Amino acid sequence: MNEVPEDDVNMTFWEHLDELRSRIVKMLVAFVLGAAVAWIYKEMLMLWLTTPLIRAYTEGGVSQPKLILGGPASAFLSYLKVSLLAGVVMASPIMFYQLWAFVAPGLYSKEKRYALPFVVSSTGLFAGGAYFGWRIAFPMAFRYLLQFGGNVGSEEFGITIENTIVISDYIGFVSRMLLAFGAVFELPVLVFFLSVAKLINHTHLIRFARYFVVIAFLLGAIITPPDVMSQFLLALPLCGLYIFSIGIAYLFGKKEPKAS
Repeated sequence: MNEVPEDDVNMTFWEHLDELRSRIVKMLVAFVLGAAVAWIYKEMLMLWLTTPLIRAYTEGGVSQPKLILGGPASAFLSYLKVSLLAGVVMASPIMFYQLWAFVAPGLYSKEKRYALPFVVSSTGLFAGGAYFGWRIAFPMAFRYLLQFGGNVGSEEFGITIENTIVISDYIGFVSRMLLAFGAVFELPVLVFFLSVAKLINHTHLIRFARYFVVIAFLLGAIITPPDVMSQFLLALPLCGLYIFSIGIAYLFGKKEPKAS
């Protein structure tokens, strides 16, 4: 006897679309409210976001690092980007819950018990990935990249390469990196969904492991700054998360029948 979802109700395409619209609207409201609260603390958030750069400069002997304004509105737009980024982080629990609520009607009753663990783990992995990038990957990358500045040649015939960083470029770069690190750390959550949907199991992941290692280092090369250390700092945790995901797939995936 085939088990069916507990709340298996036939919905038309337009009803599914209306449900999706409702979930997206709630996500946007949470995001806007989070960004509005973050705007109040924009200077504190700016200092937090520039901490990796400050540490890299300080270790290089520069006591007071600077970010250059690229235009009259650069400071305002940079604070706005920081607030929007913080809004995403603050609203992420609600966003993940709305995602779960959208797919929950198609799940079995025993699978719906994982709503709270899903929201907590998704939020934790996203925040953990972003923090890992901010705390470990970014300072090491900046120390490596800033060392290319300085004097080139001799005093008689040479040039000084000065590190002048525009604030909009820095905020845009770090924001993309934080979101990228947070997103790739969601790998176990993606595996959970695919396992629950019976699309993959742990055997598939074990067979694919050698290819994933290559993919992890390719992602490290694409997402991180162009230095080997930063690539390793992203690829190695990804490989660890992949091993963890195999365990998730083993628990929630469809087991392959044993050969008789």
